Amino acid sequence: MTTVLIADDQPLQRFGFRMLLESQDDMTVVGEAANGAEAARMTAELHPDVVLMDVRMPGLDGIEATRRIVASGGRTRVLILTTFDLDEYAYSGLRAGASGFLVKDAQPEELLSGIRAVATGDAVVAPSLTRRLLDAYVHHLPAATAPEASSPDPRLAVLTDRETEILRVMGQGWTNTEIAERLHLAESTVKTHVGRILAKTGSRDRVQAVILAYDTKLVG
Repeated sequence: MTTVLIADDQPLQRFGFRMLLESQDDMTVVGEAANGAEAARMTAELHPDVVLMDVRMPGLDGIEATRRIVASGGRTRVLILTTFDLDEYAYSGLRAGASGFLVKDAQPEELLSGIRAVATGDAVVAPSLTRRLLDAYVHHLPAATAPEASSPDPRLAVLTDRETEILRVMGQGWTNTEIAERLHLAESTVKTHVGRILAKTGSRDRVQAVILAYDTKLVG
């Protein structure tokens, strides 16, 4: 059973999410939060598998709440809900440690599959969509978040040449199947490489690894 905490400042939105999630045999809603501070506090108390996190809430917003939840070191994963016109929120949410994001008007089946993916440790956003979104958004980041060109990221130094190559194409939106076919590798081998890349770079999931690829200019 996947336990979910819903964080949204709109009661009707929370009600809709609860109705959808509790219609599933494998999900249960353990609580509702109306702002980021409540979300962080309730996560610490309830330890849900997934927090469905709105971005714009009064007081503590969803980005900072996500940052606090991830920093606590617990097993809870965060799924950010955003809109395409709020590009800085989508990217900031991922940088804060969210395991992915969906748009608010996603289809019910997309939301459900996204929650299930996050709960099992996967990234919510398909690699190809991640590539398109980050490609569009990363160039709009504030200058303060841009990495220093003269300071190579030490997380890349621990990767083998093959792992670096695979991280680069992950950033370009290739799926594991595409990587296997184009690099002439077994898909199981690709999965092993991806796992090692995540472990060596300290990335929580594939989305975080893609962000690293962008941050370090491995992809651009």
